[in-house]
Parts: sequence; structure tokens; C-alpha cells
Amino acid sequence: MNSRFVLATGLLFGWLLSAHADPVSELASFSVFNNVDLAQLQGDAKPVRGPSLGNSRFQEVQSCWVMPGSPAQVSAKIRGFNPTRNPDLRVLLHSNGTNFSQLGNLPNNSAVQWLQSATAQKSNELQISKQEAANNAAFPQFWSSILSARSSAGVFGQPPYDNTGKNIRAGDEINALLAADGKVKKQFSGVIGSKGEQYWELLDVSSKGVLTLGSSFSKGNQLADVLYYASGSYYAAVTLYQLWPVDVGGKASTLVWRGDFISSAELAELRGVERMGSESAFLKDVAKSIRAMR
Repeated sequence: MNSRFVLATGLLFGWLLSAHADPVSELASFSVFNNVDLAQLQGDAKPVRGPSLGNSRFQEVQSCWVMPGSPAQVSAKIRGFNPTRNPDLRVLLHSNGTNFSQLGNLPNNSAVQWLQSATAQKSNELQISKQEAANNAAFPQFWSSILSARSSAGVFGQPPYDNTGKNIRAGDEINALLAADGKVKKQFSGVIGSKGEQYWELLDVSSKGVLTLGSSFSKGNQLADVLYYASGSYYAAVTLYQLWPVDVGGKASTLVWRGDFISSAELAELRGVERMGSESAFLKDVAKSIRAMR
């Protein structure tokens, strides 16, 4: 065997090993956590504000913590999490895949009633296209048609939300959210695709029913959960995870970094104390989600 090839292979292997041998250093290279003590990360995760994203409708929160078990075990726990089991998260319905038959049997509460009324009136609060708004079908068929078409279009093929009077496309918002934090975008390059593992949900957002489409993606020890359509309240949201195997106190564990990104028209209207209040609410919501998942 060519000795130069052996030497080059050895150097490459050594570089790869050193590049990934220190999870704490890799964490610091793209996140706001410059120096963490693994032993102190075994309690509750403490979400913190991410860097400024330079857009008034964008917000980012970052979190890190240590969980027992291997990255494969932690990944399975994250991917198998069902938010409807935790009432504090206000997820009224979660359904894997793209079967929308449950639209005909939604819970009878004020959030759903608001959505039904807004649908009947074709309210400009509904984030649908003008073409979608022209459909006069009954509530279940109206939304089944929209969600079916949008799920087929995938993350980056969404029609605009121009029924609201604004030409917003969720795929553009997702690209802009990630581009606004260049280090995170580079770290997760190639993770988010077009379809992934699809699901849909009904949320209660400030007593308003919101139908949303999501897709989950994975690449090695990286996970991405993308909410690429919402009938109201926010434009798009992305949650990213990076997992590293670590040893803490002689026990096999996993260091977890999570980044939450959201784009919302309502955020753009907030200033001063109201803006700070929305950031605090976002931090609390992320903390609730992590606590429920753990």
C-alpha cells in the first residue's frame, strides 16, 4: 500500500477524531453556550435567548442539558414524544401522517369554535391563499383540501399566506430564520429536506384554534422538527437538536443542544416591555416543552 496514502489516511482520521472528540468545544463553536460543565447540566434545562436575528418577526431560544442514555435512546425519546399527553402544551390533537379524517370530530371548545367561525367568514386572520379562500366547502372538507395540498407541496413549496393581505411564504420564512443565525445554519446543513416524517396538529394559541403541518428529519445525531404551515398566529417554526455521547459520573449520557426558532407577524408589532414579555413567554414555553419531553 502506498505509504503516502497511509499517512494521509492517518492524518485525516486524526483530524476527524479531534474535530468530534470534545462535545463541549463543538457546542461552543455554534451556540451561545461558550463553556458548560456537564455535571451541572443534569437538572432542568435552562433555555436562554439566542442571538439577535435582525428581523422583528423572528425569535430564537437555545437550550442545553444532559440526559441519561445513548444518543440513539435520547433520539428515540424525542421522536416518539406525544405532546397531547401534556395539557400545558396546549396541543389539542396530534396525528402522524397525512390522514385528515379527524377534522370531522374535533373537540368542542372555544378555540375550535373560533376557528370554525373564522373559516365560515373567510377571516383575513386565516393564513391561507386567496385561491384556497375561494373554496366554499364545509369546514372538514375545506381544511382537509388545504392541508392535503400543502402537505404534498412539502416544506419549501408552500403557497403564500396572501389571504392576510401579506405575501408571506412559509418556506421563505424558514430559510430566512436559519440564515439569520449563520453558525447554526452551517452546523445543520443538509438536515432539513422537503417531506420528512409528516404530521399535523391542532393547537390552542391564545384561545384560537390553529391547524399546523409539521415534518421531522434526522441526520446522524442531528434532528429537526419543522412546522411549515400554520392557519394562524405564527408563520413557521423550527426546532433543532444536536446530540453527543458523553460520560458523566461514570454513566453513559447524552449532551443535548436544542434551538427553537419562530417567525410571527405578531412579534413584529411588539416593542419595549411587550417585546421583552413575548421573549419571556417563549422561554417559558420552550422550558415546558423540554420538561414534558424529559
